[in-house]
Amino acid sequence: MAMNRLLRLLGAVLAAAAALGSAQSASPVRIMPLGDSITGSPGCWRALLWRKLQAAGVTNTKFVGTLPAQGCGFTYDGANEGHGGFLATGIVANKQLPGWLAQTHPDVVMMHLGTNDVWNNKPADDILAAFSAMVDWMRASKPGMKILVAQIIPMNPPNCKDCGARVVALNKAIPAWAANATSPASPVTVVDCWTGFDPAKDTGDGVHPNSAGNEKMATCWFAPLVAAIKG
Repeated sequence: MAMNRLLRLLGAVLAAAAALGSAQSASPVRIMPLGDSITGSPGCWRALLWRKLQAAGVTNTKFVGTLPAQGCGFTYDGANEGHGGFLATGIVANKQLPGWLAQTHPDVVMMHLGTNDVWNNKPADDILAAFSAMVDWMRASKPGMKILVAQIIPMNPPNCKDCGARVVALNKAIPAWAANATSPASPVTVVDCWTGFDPAKDTGDGVHPNSAGNEKMATCWFAPLVAAIKG
């Protein structure tokens, strides 16, 4: 009987050790922030988001992209694909995303795109068609890609009087597009970065977040990203 108890105890210890080794060897979730200057120049909402994840104990992450972190006052995991001035329609026309995906191999893409398309008066349907093409490329890179797509922050620049209404039109169309694009294997989640964001208070130029805007963007991404990481 004593031998049996010893064997059971030994088996339990070995199983626990195997589980611990498996957890320690598990690869981190690779996350690509994809966007324009709002995401990348310097995009300090990403730094705040990373810090929120760390504080919540969500540390099994690696942010990826061909662009490095920029200075945000503290060290953070800041690789990204936030290309200043880029349009969603332009990324598709120039077939740029497949190369970025091939270099970085993300498991999750968090996309805030469309601001420059709106500025250049691209119709919402054209922007969403570009989103669809990018989703196809993401799934070609990883069939189980988890895709987070923002309803983008409002904009009210002094030299684009119609931009605000165009953002409203794009954001209004995104949920129906996402519902059609999603799949059980590769879900598309809409992230509401619009609600509660005031371009008069939360930007310095009607477009790019200031410190208050960065806090709001970090908050809008946090819960959806945690769900994608843990899912």
